Amino acid sequence: MTEQSGELKPIKPERIAEELAKFHALRQTGELRPEVLDQKFARIIQELRERRVDGTREEVKAALKPLVESGAISRGEHDRLLAQLGMG
Repeated sequence: MTEQSGELKPIKPERIAEELAKFHALRQTGELRPEVLDQKFARIIQELRERRVDGTREEVKAALKPLVESGAISRGEHDRLLAQLGMG
């Protein structure tokens, strides 16, 4: 039997933007309690750290910029994500 490395595929900046937009929508609609939102955000960060980001800080910021400008995510969520990933 062969061993597989089990390494997960890195996440593209565009996918990060999609997931953050979904998170923001859940927060805005009130579908999740505040304590659950923090847990969900922590899981997003944990997954990104485990899988790694397939892009530079500039690429991540470029993927998030249209979402911030359109209001699809807040500036705070943008800044918090980058800070938690060490890209702040």
